[in-house]
Amino acid sequence: MTDTLTAAKKALGDNESGFSLRIAAARLRDVALIPPIIIILIIGAVVSPAFLTRNNLQDVLVSMSWVALLVLAEGIILLTGKMDLSLESTVGLAPGVAAWLTLPKGINHGADLVPSAWAVPIALAVGVLVGVVNGVLVVWLGLNAFIVTLGMLITLRGLLTGISSGQTFFGMGKSMMYLGTANWFGIPAPIWVFVIAYALAIFALRYLRAGRALYAVGGNAEAARAAGIRTDRMIFGALVLGSLLAALAGIMLSGHLASVASSQGNGAIFTVFAAAVIGGVSLNGGKGSVFGALTGILLLFLVQNVLTFAGVSGEWFDFLDGAVILAVLVITRLLSGKATD
Repeated sequence: MTDTLTAAKKALGDNESGFSLRIAAARLRDVALIPPIIIILIIGAVVSPAFLTRNNLQDVLVSMSWVALLVLAEGIILLTGKMDLSLESTVGLAPGVAAWLTLPKGINHGADLVPSAWAVPIALAVGVLVGVVNGVLVVWLGLNAFIVTLGMLITLRGLLTGISSGQTFFGMGKSMMYLGTANWFGIPAPIWVFVIAYALAIFALRYLRAGRALYAVGGNAEAARAAGIRTDRMIFGALVLGSLLAALAGIMLSGHLASVASSQGNGAIFTVFAAAVIGGVSLNGGKGSVFGALTGILLLFLVQNVLTFAGVSGEWFDFLDGAVILAVLVITRLLSGKATD
């Protein structure tokens, strides 16, 4: 009983010295990818004088914005010790359902059931619904999160293909286009959205009790439960929030492209996991930070941008991304002296 209470106190962070050490280690890991990012920036400047221009760096941030939201979503879920593979399909299905319901009949397979002004709320509602279904299956029924979300990924992808007949929705209303095309104070809205989302997440995870509870649940669910944390509710909430962020990412991407393809988001989950892992988020839960995950996705997109300026064919990007991931993991292993989770 004593051991359980001790573990519970640690889960809540009542052991201040131990908690401080974990925070210090986490902050060091947060900036582990900053040196590689600086090196890539220097290499890019050498490769092309256009690389470090405001327009190019702004384009990089806009192109990675929707993926950055997915990385944030997956990072929050991974902290609880679970995972969600269906996020990439939610990116396509959420705006796809909104487009299908709001587009006029006879145009792009639209159903013309609701006014176009409802498109964004519909897309967000679809994201919440997907998260709720995942939460019910994983938390209430106790099914394996990997298998559940893999099945959901396939189901959602098939649903989008069905309602779109394998075609691309286009001609969407202004509300669906706004986040992908607007500028706020001279900076594209997608950049504002993901920066604000990360700022809120960083604050919540570091300073709010709920944020610390996420780490506790992922680190030791039984101890967290003994300490009074409602672990099931935390996991359920993380899955719903993750799907909601994926729907928001889909809205941003659809607005930027002015369309919703039946394949939208396909394959993105590999980049998402890669960014989270090289950014220091543990697949076992309870370790890592969303800032580290953000540096991971930034590194990957900067590498791709440098390769583009260097004239490397896009067909090589997957190979080179994988090589970067493996290199970072090896370097992390050598520097830390511990195996990466």
